Amino acid sequence: MSAAARPDRLIYMANQIARFFDDQPGDAAAGVAQHLKSFWDPQMRAEIVAWRAAGGEGLDPVAREAVGRLV
Repeated sequence: MSAAARPDRLIYMANQIARFFDDQPGDAAAGVAQHLKSFWDPQMRAEIVAWRAAGGEGLDPVAREAVGRLV
């Protein structure tokens, strides 16, 4: 994945979801991963997983962990 293909909107959304679940009780990364599985289409998930595999620049730690659980 090239730097030009940075999925800014997906990164933004994953970080927003992570912030929400970070304020909830329990495993925040598990909540984010479940949300991504339930509400993101397969293409969106594949794109964010590929971005994380390429370094994941811009993902906050909870979002990074959650995306890692999608693999």
